Amino acid sequence: MSLLKDRNFLLLFAGQGISRFGDGLYTAATAWLAWSLTKDPTAVALVSVSAFAPAFVATFVVASYADRRDRRKLMIATDLARVAVVAVASVLLALDLLNLPLLVATTALLALIGAPFAPARNAIVPQIVPDERLQQANGLLQVAFRAAFFVGPLMLAPLLAFGSLQSVLVVNGLTFLGSAVAVAAIRVTRPAPAGGQTGLWSDLSAGLRAVRAAPDVLVVIVTFVLALALTNGFLTVGLVAVVGQGGQYGLLLGVAGVAEVVGALLLAGLRIRRLALAAVLAWALLGIFRAPLGTVTSPAVAAVLLTATGLASALTDIPLIALVQQRIPSHHLAKALGLWEAGVAGALAISPFVASTAITLAGVENAFLLSGAAVVVLAVTATLTLACVGPRQPGQEPFVTADGTASVAAPGETAVITAKPE
Repeated sequence: MSLLKDRNFLLLFAGQGISRFGDGLYTAATAWLAWSLTKDPTAVALVSVSAFAPAFVATFVVASYADRRDRRKLMIATDLARVAVVAVASVLLALDLLNLPLLVATTALLALIGAPFAPARNAIVPQIVPDERLQQANGLLQVAFRAAFFVGPLMLAPLLAFGSLQSVLVVNGLTFLGSAVAVAAIRVTRPAPAGGQTGLWSDLSAGLRAVRAAPDVLVVIVTFVLALALTNGFLTVGLVAVVGQGGQYGLLLGVAGVAEVVGALLLAGLRIRRLALAAVLAWALLGIFRAPLGTVTSPAVAAVLLTATGLASALTDIPLIALVQQRIPSHHLAKALGLWEAGVAGALAISPFVASTAITLAGVENAFLLSGAAVVVLAVTATLTLACVGPRQPGQEPFVTADGTASVAAPGETAVITAKPE
């Protein structure tokens, strides 16, 4: 891929792959540590929620700083702060002082500190990559993110076998440090300020107006968050109920993870002209293959269905990110992406409860069917809504000025993104 020959993009690609490896490792390690401390599954759930709740509450708000400050420096500061938190947790663990309340507090603090990182990272991509390469860039970044996050938990067992939980935390801290070093080496020009100094709440209001001025972006974001809430819990809670065996469960999760990586890699080389339409129809595809999963009795059939849903999953977010990067002005870009990230965090927090409630009330088979059908209906509704709100004709694309008011773009500023052939 020619983008990997670009020094700045390669640094971002490598640094964030390292960071996501640490995220995956830390997620697995904290779950195991919570279980080791308490032998209580409720404690594991509590730690998991503490990793999502702060992001849901804070991401959109703190993303404002990524639009008003140097994004690269903010990412570096975030990584270094997370190194410090992990170092403190490692010391507490070594001194045998890390109990469940402190683990929950540490996990929540790490999530809170990291809240502005993802919006800043996604918003810096258009400063590195030209518009016509955004889809390819996001596809490659998602390959690094998904592969690294998938590999991270797999390293927990050997690290525990040859080391300790403390060594796991040390490795996690080193991944944040590696990310900070890679980002520090990126050479990128900060976008010129759009206007005078604005306060936090004024900037957030202007960011919301920017999203509302691009209704196709709003439709895709809302669809993604709702669909994630309806489906994600079935990949954990629901799949456990289907297979009933730990070994098969882990293998099937691995199949889904590999399929997502392959899907992201394929998308990096494809042309998608209707980004919004592709993003919402991908959920319909995912729902169609997810619906019969509750009825299967063969692991091989389950693997085929999960492969299809994994491929579709890659198509739900890569076009979304590229669409937002193209349609939202740079000085509101991190806030728009932060709004999406906050919605994702909220959906991930409630999705297990949605799945468990559906399974309790309707049974495993019917719950999967209902989830798949609901996502298909949601995707069709979003498609019809997109037909009503756009696409607009070239030369009539809305944008938001520095004061947050809507206007129209000059001719040639379209929402169409194509990746150049290699």
